[in-house]
Amino acid sequence: MLHEHTVYSAVDAKPKSTFDLRRLKNIQSNRTFSLLVDHYNEDWTTLWWIRIDGHGRVVSDDRERANAIGLLATKYSQYRDTPPPGPVLALGIERWIMWP
Repeated sequence: MLHEHTVYSAVDAKPKSTFDLRRLKNIQSNRTFSLLVDHYNEDWTTLWWIRIDGHGRVVSDDRERANAIGLLATKYSQYRDTPPPGPVLALGIERWIMWP
């Protein structure tokens, strides 16, 4: 979920054996990140992608975490019924690159 200059993502309730996930360890050991979002369609004239580069962190502040969960719940109705129980990632945007 994009909010101002930050992308938030949460570890949700889908089945996992642990919340000690590789993506969390990666963010904690190397805060530099790239997030790629692409749109595919059989009609290749409608293809696009965007890459976001920046720095990430696991949210430790309870107020920021609650705000991020609230933002995610506005987009994903599943989060309104079952808020994500795991950590929240905050990805601070430093650069956008897009095509076309």
